[in-house]
Amino acid sequence: MNLPGALAAFEFSDRGELGMHRIAPGSVLTPEGLDLLCHVCVANTAIATMQARGWEKVTGAQGFYPIQGFTLVGFDWTAVTTENCGVVMRNEEADYEQAYAALAE
Repeated sequence: MNLPGALAAFEFSDRGELGMHRIAPGSVLTPEGLDLLCHVCVANTAIATMQARGWEKVTGAQGFYPIQGFTLVGFDWTAVTTENCGVVMRNEEADYEQAYAALAE
């Protein structure tokens, strides 16, 4: 939550269920909204994994699999996730590299 513009930080299970989380004071995010986001994270990671494996198999190119995380950019907020952790940031303050570094700790 020390990231500029951080609105929430969260953990989620392999099934997309919200685990430990923190929501910044004054944020409009809710645990229910984060739970939905966690399910989106699991679904998108599964789809990206399928695409990466397929791409490597079809083209012979390497380095796309395994998927380490992804960034989902919305109109106002951005979610950055790696493995089973994520953070939501305001777009105007989002520092993607710093978010990935923080999630790697």
